[in-house]
Amino acid sequence: MLVTPLMLLLLGFPPGPAFPKQPDMNRFVSSTITIEVDNANRTYPYRLLIPSQDDSKLPLIVFLHGAGERGHDNKSQLVYLPERVISEAHFRDKPCYLLALQCPAGEQWAPYDAGDEPLGEPSPSIRAVIAAMHQVMAEQNVDPSRIYLTGLSMGGYGSWDLAARHPEWFAAVVPICGGGRPNTAPRLIGVPIWAFHGTNDRDVAEAESLAMIEAIRSAGGRPAYSALQGVGHDSWHYAYGPRGGMEWMFAQKNPHTAAFSGPGAGEPID
Repeated sequence: MLVTPLMLLLLGFPPGPAFPKQPDMNRFVSSTITIEVDNANRTYPYRLLIPSQDDSKLPLIVFLHGAGERGHDNKSQLVYLPERVISEAHFRDKPCYLLALQCPAGEQWAPYDAGDEPLGEPSPSIRAVIAAMHQVMAEQNVDPSRIYLTGLSMGGYGSWDLAARHPEWFAAVVPICGGGRPNTAPRLIGVPIWAFHGTNDRDVAEAESLAMIEAIRSAGGRPAYSALQGVGHDSWHYAYGPRGGMEWMFAQKNPHTAAFSGPGAGEPID
């Protein structure tokens, strides 16, 4: 016999917990951005969460996904942070825009083994993110003092890279289980940074995050760092969870409110 929730109530038993609803990912508007790469146009898909709001300016989160979410479906990049922003309780009091561009297969946000190479020209994918940021800032009611950057794994590398290129843009940066160029540390001294990495990460060694943190501290900066004891590569579950770095991130404000300017999408950084 099938026992229904109504029958349980009649028998005096409370019903079990309701199954959580699937997040409505259609809330992320689908769009594209086109940039010039090697004298030809290249189009990148992205999704943008546009919050319900009055006329107040709201924060923008720029999210860089990991290697496993690359492609052209304009969907795979919505896991881990984007889906949490629209479904979990600790984000309900944090209305925001969220930009999630998808890096295509065969590309990456930034090199994994750049070491102390010069910063040079950004990758095409990072150029596309910058172009999409300009588009969103021009079209939406974003608070320029509350632009946040975060990414995981391959996106952690991308977060370190983009933050070093444009430290003046970001009110806070949360790089997760990635690495960067320690020689860019002087550019990051004044940026509020909280990095996360699992001590048992077998995909990206914790030493990658530690090298960046130690370089910034040696240069005079004060980045925060959470070494997650016993955690593997999935440290984003902690960083984006209710006791992670999101409350801190949303509390940060950039004093340089007119800072969103500077080199264009394809212009190299000296």
